[in-house]
Amino acid sequence: MDPVIIVGAGPVGLTLALALARQEVPCVVLDEGPGKDEPRAARTVVLREDTAALVERLTGVPLARAGARWAGWRSMRRKQVMREIVFDGTEPAPLHIAQHVLTGALRAALTGERLVKVAVESRLDGIEQEPSGVTAHTRGPKGTWWRGSFLVGCDGPRSTVRKLQDIRFPGRTAVERHAVAALRTKLPWHDEALLHRLPPWRMSGPSAGEVTARPLPDGVWRLDWLLPPGKDLVTPELLLTRIRETLAGWAGGTTPPYELLDTGVHTVHHRLARRWRADRVFLAGDAAHLLGALGTHGLDEGLRDADNLAWKLALAWHHGPHEALLDSYQTERRAVVAARLRAADQALPLLRGGAGLRAVVPGSSRGHDALLTEGHLGHGQLGAPGTYADSPLAPQLLDGQTPVETPLGAPVTDVRVTAEDGTFVRLRDRLGRGALLVVLIAPGTGVWERKHWVGAGIMPQLAAAVTALPHPAELLVAESYPGAAAHTVLLVRPDGHLVTALGGVRPADLYAAAEATVGGPVKAQAEAGASAGSH
Repeated sequence: MDPVIIVGAGPVGLTLALALARQEVPCVVLDEGPGKDEPRAARTVVLREDTAALVERLTGVPLARAGARWAGWRSMRRKQVMREIVFDGTEPAPLHIAQHVLTGALRAALTGERLVKVAVESRLDGIEQEPSGVTAHTRGPKGTWWRGSFLVGCDGPRSTVRKLQDIRFPGRTAVERHAVAALRTKLPWHDEALLHRLPPWRMSGPSAGEVTARPLPDGVWRLDWLLPPGKDLVTPELLLTRIRETLAGWAGGTTPPYELLDTGVHTVHHRLARRWRADRVFLAGDAAHLLGALGTHGLDEGLRDADNLAWKLALAWHHGPHEALLDSYQTERRAVVAARLRAADQALPLLRGGAGLRAVVPGSSRGHDALLTEGHLGHGQLGAPGTYADSPLAPQLLDGQTPVETPLGAPVTDVRVTAEDGTFVRLRDRLGRGALLVVLIAPGTGVWERKHWVGAGIMPQLAAAVTALPHPAELLVAESYPGAAAHTVLLVRPDGHLVTALGGVRPADLYAAAEATVGGPVKAQAEAGASAGSH
């Protein structure tokens, strides 16, 4: 079968290529550039715990060594500290990393990968589809035709794939603008991210009175100043003055020594593609959505797109089109991003409304700070990973269903599990292999070797039920899971989202849930795929 064509060699496209290769699916990555990225210290990304774990799993690189995990978070308003959070292990710290470093780690992991071909200086200019596959044409020194089974556009905001498929991309332009600087200096706090609203010093030039400082390795900081609405030019002189004023304000009046590494202007747009699938063509990352206000970062969502799509494409590539499964990519991911955009659009007028609103609503400044903190730290509607509770892949209500702390459709908690070979691993380490995960909660198993309990109690019955499932699954055992009683059985998707939690071994319920997760009975899927001419 023909490889999957991935257009775009940014972090989303490279992540998707690695994720497909791990599931034995060949790919061609069309890179319009020379195959390397220009270092930009001011172009950084913030990854949540699960997306950072995804990249680490695919690359084998501990990203904490290449980026910075925040030691804490501090919110200030004028001279007052509104909130302080210490990341001491009870709450996961976001990872802040330069985008070119992240992309470099992904490119290095692809070196020597037998199933992935990266075609540099290959700019897409044509796509042709037919029921059996898709053909892409590239121009450049090595312009040619490429034949693929599916094609995924990971080619950014100005996506050629989206334009060639005539997919609309409505939304709002310049929702927010930030002046950005990356510099090496010493700040009064160590490795803590800071959001400072209405700082007491008077900033030169136009200002909305908000600055964010986020640490990077080696004493480097990224500073973002929120700019007021409009198109006022951010001149080098204005930015240097802003840097000196801000550093002096934090240091008590005297600007500390600093080394300016990079500058820029970051403009936030809110856009959402009407369709994320057109037959055998899909969109992911910035080609499908643009967001980033209030601390939510588009790349984090783009990596979730790749994780969601990879196992579905892999299943279709190996076993034939599963239309319901492939359709669920757009249904799940577009709904999550749309909800986040709506939440940001509703919150922005409140947060940027000025003193009038604060005078009317008592305590609103603390509420605004809480909203901003949620967005920056990955909580609530503005920042938390989306759930797929209303997914078309969610099973019907099952008689044996039992509650746990993880909502149905949400990412599972990363607990230690015993694998089938008796080794102790993290649950997230078993994701992304195309298999469903069945996790039995069995207190006490962690202190005994697997051979002593693998044939005892309910294990043989559960193992037989797992073997009989309509899709390959791996049986894991955990001593505990948040909110789960003993003998609870969890069914987890290959991308780490919880399908169901069952009270005990219930083969019929487990089978029904697994069948729903892969888009329904395979026979029905094959018949639907054969009769479907287009979407």
